[in-house]
Amino acid sequence: MTNEEKLDFTQQLMAFIEERKGLNTIMVDVSQQCNWADYFIISTVTSVAHLRGIVRDLWGFLSEKGIEVRDRHKTPDGDGWELIDCGFVVVHLMSQEFRDFYDLEKLWKKLED
Repeated sequence: MTNEEKLDFTQQLMAFIEERKGLNTIMVDVSQQCNWADYFIISTVTSVAHLRGIVRDLWGFLSEKGIEVRDRHKTPDGDGWELIDCGFVVVHLMSQEFRDFYDLEKLWKKLED
């Protein structure tokens, strides 16, 4: 996949998550800071049921697009954070509590500076 195709797919993935009511969905370009991913998508979920619903739909979407998910879990653990590693893009679906505590956006921004 070219860099342009990776960016386009990542934007499609963001839109897919937003359509399923993922909140404050952002994309972080981590390509300059790490060698195992180009992008992170971070989105807030409102409950464990919301998390499970998005993850279920997301697996179907990724399968349709031919994107391999690494270390795929059968069901989200229910702790409020699900990481879905698709190689060049890693999706973080997080409860507001986890998102506030870990503040991945700020962490990766610091590594940029």
